[in-house]
Amino acid sequence: MKLTSQQKGVVVIAPTPFLDDGTIDEQSIDRLADFYVETGVTGITVLGQLGEAPKLAFDEAAGVVAHFIRKAQGLPVVVGVSSPGFAAMAALSKQVMDLGAAGVMIAPPNTLRTDDQIVNYYRQASRAIGEDTPFIIQDYPLTFSVQMTPGVIRRIVNDNPACVMLKHEDWPGLEKISTLRGFERDGSMRHISILCGNNGLFLDFEMSRGADGANTGYCFPDMLCDVVRLYGEGKRDAAHDLFDAHLPLIRYEQQPGVGLAVRKYVLMRRGLLSSAALRQPAAPLTPQTREEVDYLLSRLAKHDRRAQVS
Repeated sequence: MKLTSQQKGVVVIAPTPFLDDGTIDEQSIDRLADFYVETGVTGITVLGQLGEAPKLAFDEAAGVVAHFIRKAQGLPVVVGVSSPGFAAMAALSKQVMDLGAAGVMIAPPNTLRTDDQIVNYYRQASRAIGEDTPFIIQDYPLTFSVQMTPGVIRRIVNDNPACVMLKHEDWPGLEKISTLRGFERDGSMRHISILCGNNGLFLDFEMSRGADGANTGYCFPDMLCDVVRLYGEGKRDAAHDLFDAHLPLIRYEQQPGVGLAVRKYVLMRRGLLSSAALRQPAAPLTPQTREEVDYLLSRLAKHDRRAQVS
């Protein structure tokens, strides 16, 4: 089933599990996928920016995708295919779509400077991967150094029928969500799904601005599912109370450079990964960092028993 503009909920960003020797840990993929299904996520993204995709060989990347698809029990699986060139992007897109992926996610290269360059890039990318392949715009200027105004996003959406979703990671970015939903109301842009990243750092207010959910990999995706559900039920205070309890750990995990290592460490503590290893080159967590994360978990456990890890 292909991804559509009606996607809602939490499309979790899955890490790529490795054993300590750097080989792919298929048993941990099984545990992660089973956990995601039980948690109530509405989709899974693999080979995202924090999926260590550049460290995988092509056949390894395809194998990870195939494994998640087999275990996803029908949930849509989205694959990050960002690449400096369209040849590699097109090849990976074709392979993963043939495997049963629901769509692909494309981030802009940091060489883009003008609005026209950005719009033209996505037009060419859609043609390269096939205009029947649903794709997601990843808007993360803090990492990619590409500034997409709401007007540019509107042009991309209107130019490309296969664009079905925005992964919104701009910040401050709440007004961008409001503006895009305003475009939909005035009829100048068709509806697309807006799911938010940034480790969920602003999810509490993004939902009230019109976001459809989250597309991030915070180490407690079950909490993200609960926050989205509570907002959908009109329980704003309950959603904020739960979110606020997790905010110190969300903030800590959001740190550039160390964040993925923290995420994998907590997922290991939760029994979902066999190892917290990142594929080399990577810096391991220091003992002091691990102590700080353990402290945050112990404080969080006072409010959310899911943080009571062994």
